[in-house]
Amino acid sequence: MTPGTAVILAAGLGTRIGGRPKGLLKVAGREILYRTMALLQKNGIKHFVIVTNERYAPLYREFIEGHGFNAELVVNPEPEKGNGHSLHLARNRVSGRFVLVMSDHVYSEVFIERAVKGDGLIADRKPGWIDVEEATKVKIRDGRVERIGKGLKEWDAIDTGFFVLDEGIFEVTARLEEERGGDYPLSEVVERTRLRVTLVDGLGWTDVDMPSDLKRARKMLVFTAVKGTGDGFISRHINRKISTRVSYLLAEKVTPNEMTAVTFALGILSAFLTLVNLPLAGILYQLSSILDGADGELARAQLRTSRFGGYIDSLLDRYVDGAFLALLAYSTLRESLWYLVALLALLGSVMVSYSTERFKAAYGEDAYSSIPALRKLPGKRDERIFLTMLFLLYPVEASVKALFLLLAVLTNLRVVITAYLIFRKVLQPKTI
Repeated sequence: MTPGTAVILAAGLGTRIGGRPKGLLKVAGREILYRTMALLQKNGIKHFVIVTNERYAPLYREFIEGHGFNAELVVNPEPEKGNGHSLHLARNRVSGRFVLVMSDHVYSEVFIERAVKGDGLIADRKPGWIDVEEATKVKIRDGRVERIGKGLKEWDAIDTGFFVLDEGIFEVTARLEEERGGDYPLSEVVERTRLRVTLVDGLGWTDVDMPSDLKRARKMLVFTAVKGTGDGFISRHINRKISTRVSYLLAEKVTPNEMTAVTFALGILSAFLTLVNLPLAGILYQLSSILDGADGELARAQLRTSRFGGYIDSLLDRYVDGAFLALLAYSTLRESLWYLVALLALLGSVMVSYSTERFKAAYGEDAYSSIPALRKLPGKRDERIFLTMLFLLYPVEASVKALFLLLAVLTNLRVVITAYLIFRKVLQPKTI
């Protein structure tokens, strides 16, 4: 059963990061705490308990009121004590299963989707975004924590700072309160409880201890924000390698909508350049294709995704493609027959995306997820634009005609094969 409450430990004084509350530091334009709470809320968490210190309590209270989360504060008057004591202070605010997270950890959306379904300590055997030397290691035996600590020489996984617990944990904290006078680390609670371990390997997460860690967190968010399914060959092997680096540089400065506007303007400019300079038009068209991935990356990294944003982005892409091919035909073709070929290329380019989007509207499923074979079909937008650039680098009449003919055949053949694959998937009568 999915927990309904999350406890967030935020009582640290942040001395290593300039005496600021780590949870309110921004990464890719959003507070760390906002990211964690918004993603947990999306995955069924309805109530939050934030344990903080007296100095930062007003700031966290203002944050809660400003964002409208269903949250309450618990003030730890002795933040210098171990974070196990902070957990104990939340004992009367939760019941049943609950999530426990640290305020200075940054998690990707996919990580939280997996982690909330786990049990006990969520651990990672293949961490890609942390300094392993500084991380808390876990030694596992029979699926439970045997030992935990930063100094372990032999270890099996890394502690991600994410836990799915139940009220029984407070029996252990109560005993430690008596034994240690309230000064004990969470790691001792975990080791003494011998928590179960759920392995969530290789997904995006990191922690923020130093100012330099903010850059690493931003990079993690952008590089794990790639859409993946639906990308063509050129996007996977060329465009994304560039667009993610652009998104990393712009994540704190540019909104997804602003990026969409810039990309659209570049695309339209490239279309008009076909009237004066074909090689430059092709290069700028390819550049707009590369940057076209950045608005989605920024939206996912900044937690600003919306259906309307995706809808508008798709419409603008069609306008750019239509304008480019129409003006290219106008500026280069003279015979009526080749105008017909160009029209078929333009229609096919529109129908490639329409054939998959119409499937989603009709059946409520993503075509590329439901029919993996579609991912291997050539002719997606990124591939068409890259081909267009190549054909226009050395523009002669024959190369432009060859481009239109290739696009006409490639796109319409892809649409036919897409319809056939969809027929086999959902429409073909089942035989008994």
